[in-house]
Amino acid sequence: MFLIPIVKFFVYGGALYVVLSVLFELTRTQLVAFAGLLGAALGLGLKDLLADIVGGVVVVLEQPYQVGDKVRIGGHYGEVVDIGVRSTTLVTPTDTLVVVPNFEMFNDAVANANTSDAEMLVTVEFYVDPDSDVARATDIVEDALVTSPHVFVADEAPAAVVVEDDLYYRTIRGKAYVNDLRTEMAFRSDVTERVLDAFDAAGIESPKAGAEIPEG
Repeated sequence: MFLIPIVKFFVYGGALYVVLSVLFELTRTQLVAFAGLLGAALGLGLKDLLADIVGGVVVVLEQPYQVGDKVRIGGHYGEVVDIGVRSTTLVTPTDTLVVVPNFEMFNDAVANANTSDAEMLVTVEFYVDPDSDVARATDIVEDALVTSPHVFVADEAPAAVVVEDDLYYRTIRGKAYVNDLRTEMAFRSDVTERVLDAFDAAGIESPKAGAEIPEG
């Protein structure tokens, strides 16, 4: 399988060489020049091809991720649905298929969210006005985490809430494991909806207009 694309390069290149020499009656010098250009083009093409193949071999041997893992490769995040010789296919949270060349793993960090486990840590962030009742907000987030139907709580996988201070807002970061990595988005939606409703009922306000909230 590895050799098929390489063989095609040489077959097509050789056929083109013969056709040009017959149709256009090129001189030996012109044919040699053409062969040199063709060789350079083949070299550039084979460079990327071989890099992809080597990347595929590394993925198989070192297993930085496997089919079913949730990973981030460069700017792409999703579940690995296929690992091929030349590329890895991800399905994103929006159900978009993304084909990532295997050589990308040499250029970008690979983050694996679950490493072949069904459970996966999910982080949900909320931003509140610094004058709000932060302790009450923290309790609300924690309650939403542990009561979600999608949560997985155990001694080795506890839920946690972390508060970070900023000049214009407080970040309340909830962390918990889901019982199935495919419920990540359902968990986020469930927790976010219930937390925002509880914040509204408790009078916990969002940061004031003009506060720069980090994206993502």
